[in-house]
Parts: sequence; structure tokens; C-alpha cells
Amino acid sequence: MLICFKVAGIFNKKIREGIIGRQRVFQELERQLKLSRKIEKTAWFHFTSVGEFEQAKPLIEAIYTNVRIVSTFFSPSVAANVEKYTFLDAAVYLPFDSVRNAKRLIDMINPICLIFSKSDIWPNLVWQSAKNEIPLILIAGTLHPGSKSLSWYCRSFFKSIHKYMTLYCAISESDADRFQRLCTSNQEIVVSGDTRFDQVYKRANSVEPDTNFFPGQSTLIRPVFIAGSTYRDDEKVILDTYQILRKEDHELIPHLIVVPHEPTPERIAEITNDLDRRELSYTCYTKLSEDVDLNGFDVLIIDTVGILAKLYQLASIVFVGGSFHGKVHNVMEPAAMAKPVIFGPTIQNAYEASLLVDREAAKRVETPEQMAEVITEWINSDVKRFSAGIIGKQVIEENIGAVERTLAYLQDYV
Repeated sequence: MLICFKVAGIFNKKIREGIIGRQRVFQELERQLKLSRKIEKTAWFHFTSVGEFEQAKPLIEAIYTNVRIVSTFFSPSVAANVEKYTFLDAAVYLPFDSVRNAKRLIDMINPICLIFSKSDIWPNLVWQSAKNEIPLILIAGTLHPGSKSLSWYCRSFFKSIHKYMTLYCAISESDADRFQRLCTSNQEIVVSGDTRFDQVYKRANSVEPDTNFFPGQSTLIRPVFIAGSTYRDDEKVILDTYQILRKEDHELIPHLIVVPHEPTPERIAEITNDLDRRELSYTCYTKLSEDVDLNGFDVLIIDTVGILAKLYQLASIVFVGGSFHGKVHNVMEPAAMAKPVIFGPTIQNAYEASLLVDREAAKRVETPEQMAEVITEWINSDVKRFSAGIIGKQVIEENIGAVERTLAYLQDYV
């Protein structure tokens, strides 16, 4: 496995960062544990990336006073987040999954339980924890219908892992049913919901309205279409859509604000090069001046981080990125702000996206033509647009409470 990662790291910056981050993981864990609070009980949380970290946060904060918290994570995207998070006693990359590494981690952390978030369960970690009689728990558990673990050629292997899990807190009845196909009859599987609903709703409602948080905001006189957390694949469809709208009716052309998922200089250059080829005018957020008239530009590019939530407040319609790239990003946040949402075809990773589509609070599109049709329909009808936004917020509100329900099941273990 390590050799494969090293080869992949030659071509992929994130994989390379992960390899470097794992080089001294045990020394770093030992250092952090020595500096941590001296509490008898330690709960170990593992999450893959930022989304799973968000799911774990409210549970960590609820038990932090009485339990030492150690976390491991897989993706480099989490590294910067855990450094700023004050409710962790120790946080390191998860070493590559080997028997030796699993044993060493367990000996060092000595947890009263190991809590996985969403679906990131590692075989050797599970098997060695089971040998040490450590309760294994999955929170906000989800298993989509097309998961390889349910396939005929993989199910036997995944059953050999899942049979050692102690408790599943699934986000829905259908996910609970799918987990049951990998478990024995005496394992506990409950439906407690997705803790991110609580987290996102709280965060969305904490964003203070700001009618002038960036220069030129008052010149946004047409509807505002925000494309958030985008990749290059998303941006191609969005810009194709924008050009369709330009041809059809000038009055319907929204102000387009593009917020790339990672606004690195390389990504900004990709976007501006594409806009130049299309002969679309643009400016960047960091170049705005007090006298700028945004009505004179086709596209505003956000080349900084940390302001997406405030931008969503300005939106008439929101596109959530990742859905043309591999997996959709956070659709809850704009929905919690009562914004109608559009995304692409890939939403298997987000149960909440399907909920929004089923209730007509969001639209799933596959082509620029479909996206242009949805935008036109919502811009033409304030009633339809506002109704979609209100229903979306209701969907989020209806699913709040997962934190309390999950904590009730965790009480016996933490």
C-alpha cells in the first residue's frame, strides 16, 4: 500500500502531503499525549476528511469536559482544521493500516472506545481493537446503494470487518438496512440521523447579515448566482450555462460569482484563462476597490477563503460544486439559509441532497441546458424561487436533533 501511495504522490499534491504528514506520526502523537489533559478516560475519534470532522465536532464538544479526546484523520484537508480546533487533546494522521501500526496506536492511546465517522472503517484497526475488547462505534453512518462493500465479490471481506463493530448510528432507515446486510443479528444498529444538520444549521444562523461586506456589493442589481466550492469540471458547465443565458435574454443574466473549492493561484489562473477564451469579463475579489461597479463584469471570482457563508446570504440561487467532479460538497449550508440549490449528477455521497431534490428544494442537472432552464424558471418566478428556499430550510430543520439522539446511544461507552 505504501509503495502505491508514494507512486501516486508523485502526481498528486494532496497524497504527497499525506505521506509527509505520516513520517513522524508516532513521535508527534507521543508529544501531544504528554501535553494533553490528565484524564483517565480517552475517546478516540477517526474521520477521513473535513465533512466527517464536522459530523464528529458536536459529539466531541459534548463529552470533552469528562473525556480526553484523541483524533486521527486521513486527508491533508483536515490538518489545518484540527490545529485550530480547541476541543482535541491530540490529533495526528492515521498511519497506513497495518497490524503493527494498529497495535502501536492502541497501546499509545488506550481508548475506552473508537468512534468512526460516516463510513471510514479500517480493517486492521477494527480487528486489533476487537482483540483488545475496545467498543467500535460508527456515527452518522451512511452506506450508499452502490457501495462496493455490498457487491457480491467484496461483501464477504467487508462482513469480516463489520461483524466486530459494536454500534451503528445510521443517518436513515435505508442506510441502517444496508449496514444490516454486513452485520450479524446481534449487532446494534439504530437510526440517529446526521449530526451535520445540527452543526450546519447552527453555523448558518450565526452568520450576521452584512449588506456591504465587500466593495461594490451595492452594484449587484440583478439576481445573484453563486457557484460555491467548484472544481474545473463544475466551472465548465457553469460557464456554458452562463453563455446560454446570455444568448436567450439579457434581463435574465444573473451576476455570476464563482468560488473555487481551493483558490490557489493555479486554480485562479485556470478560471481566468477559461474566461479569456470565452471573452467574458471578470474581476477578482482581492482586486476590488471602493469605486468598482460589478455590473460591468460578467463574473466575480472569489480568490480568498472564509467568506462563502456570507456570499450565500447574497444569493438568489446557489450551485454547489463537486457534483460534476466526483462528489457533491455541502448542500446543507445554502439550504439552511433558505436558498434554492442546484447541483450536478453525483450526489450519492450526500443523503441530504436527495432529500432536497425529493422535496423540490433543489434541482439535480446533468447538462448546461438543464441548468439554464432551472435558473430561468426560478428567476422568472419569485414564488417558485422563494418556495424552494423555504422548503429547503424546512428540510434542514426537520432533521435537527441528531446530536442529542447520538449522544444518548454513546452514553454507555463514554
